[in-house]
Amino acid sequence: MRTILMVLVTGCIIWSCNSPKTKEIEKEEVTSTVTPIERGKYLVTVLGCNDCHSPKTMTPNGPAPDPARLLSGFPANEILPPFDAETAKSYVLFNMDLTAATGPWGTSFAANLTPDGTGIGNWSEEQFLKALKQGKWMGMEGGRQLLPPMPWQGFADLPDEDVRAIFAYLKSLKPVDNVVPLPIPPRG
Repeated sequence: MRTILMVLVTGCIIWSCNSPKTKEIEKEEVTSTVTPIERGKYLVTVLGCNDCHSPKTMTPNGPAPDPARLLSGFPANEILPPFDAETAKSYVLFNMDLTAATGPWGTSFAANLTPDGTGIGNWSEEQFLKALKQGKWMGMEGGRQLLPPMPWQGFADLPDEDVRAIFAYLKSLKPVDNVVPLPIPPRG
């Protein structure tokens, strides 16, 4: 009798937790308390966008994103050392703040993601979706693929709603005027 009662109670708990009404309430609570900009900020943080797209400053705890240049990409005034084609065949090399990477594909630079005209200021939401989910440079149809180390393939499965939230957050940032150089192809 006791076993039957436990099975019935457990079954009722599982059914009530998985009922469509419970899922509606949970989704409603989440969507009503978090704005798209807040969701976008959370996603930018957990996806590690600052790791490559923000120049760093040295702190007592090591390098940290520079708040004045948050998500502004590779600093236009930075000069990289000469390309070493032999090393790039076997290694991926990063500059000190991780905004530039050199490998077999050549040298790529982290993009300016701020709403400045030198960043994503003139982009549409659809361009941003295409860039993040299809790996298209500047979200342009027929354009080249985004280069490593941008992990766009991992972002391709994000729900469109999350990509739109990221875009909303990026558009809410302080614009930073920073023209990021074009990639440098590999040299023999």
